[in-house]
Amino acid sequence: MSGEQRESLMVQVAKRYYDLGMTMGDLARELGLTRWQASRLLTEARETGIVRIEIMPRAPRLPALESRLQRRWNLKEAVVVPTGGESDERLVLNAVARAAAQFLAGLGRVPLIGVSWGRTMSAVAAHLPPFWNEGVEVVLLNGAMNIRSPSVRTNNTAELFARSANGTATLLPVPAIVGSAATRLALEQDPTIAGVLELGRRAPVICFGMGTIAPDSVLVQSGFVTEAETAALAQKGAVGDILSRYVDAEGRIVDAEIDARTIALDLGLASGRDLSIGVAAGRAKHAVARACLHAGYLSALVTDEETAGLLLADADAG
Repeated sequence: MSGEQRESLMVQVAKRYYDLGMTMGDLARELGLTRWQASRLLTEARETGIVRIEIMPRAPRLPALESRLQRRWNLKEAVVVPTGGESDERLVLNAVARAAAQFLAGLGRVPLIGVSWGRTMSAVAAHLPPFWNEGVEVVLLNGAMNIRSPSVRTNNTAELFARSANGTATLLPVPAIVGSAATRLALEQDPTIAGVLELGRRAPVICFGMGTIAPDSVLVQSGFVTEAETAALAQKGAVGDILSRYVDAEGRIVDAEIDARTIALDLGLASGRDLSIGVAAGRAKHAVARACLHAGYLSALVTDEETAGLLLADADAG
């Protein structure tokens, strides 16, 4: 078969498959081919550019960038929203939170979901549509009983998630970080607290934000760590917190003493689920998002265009 004849056959296969909606078996019979031959011609048509597939989501997304993130970081899914160079952190967070809410609502019926708390997750909750997962049970993955009350309440995420779905919230009514490791152990041995932590370990889908290592982080603003402790953590290499646990650039715990006082899902249990969804909005979240990806704590990422570009640059440099 000449090159021209093969190209003509590729066009015939592609037209029948994409434009006429024929099955591979039907078009193969019509053209006198085997299913394998028809499939190979269709693959070749895509590889040579005779067929070009363009994904055009109705919601503002960047599918090409998403696919690159998935390949580079071995993700099940990625959602990247365009920001057009927007520098206002509030607007970027709003766009990413809306995309994360749409992604969660599109999962369908999931009976049990674990969530973290904080500014990012509160923003996600605000964008969830009514009855997005009717009857869902939402369990909090890290302690959220604040020592101080910040100007904007961010510790009621599980309640907001459940309320919008007409579901139920199972809370973790303890501080994220307590005064001593002995206190943490005692609290975790309480049957009620132990039951909540076990429920979190069983959740097939979890969704969490990521905190920065900064004086305005929710852990500082809520009174769990001091600014001096934050500065000391940064000197030890901390790039942020995941589920209230401070990590370095590789996703490793940076301070064993503080971690021993932290009541939250163990980071080693973040993976191995149907979906472990991380939400990171803005350049400031780049370092902790990279740590999370590097350690394999998540299988899906929702982020903005600039942060996605930085994460791809990291992968190229590595």
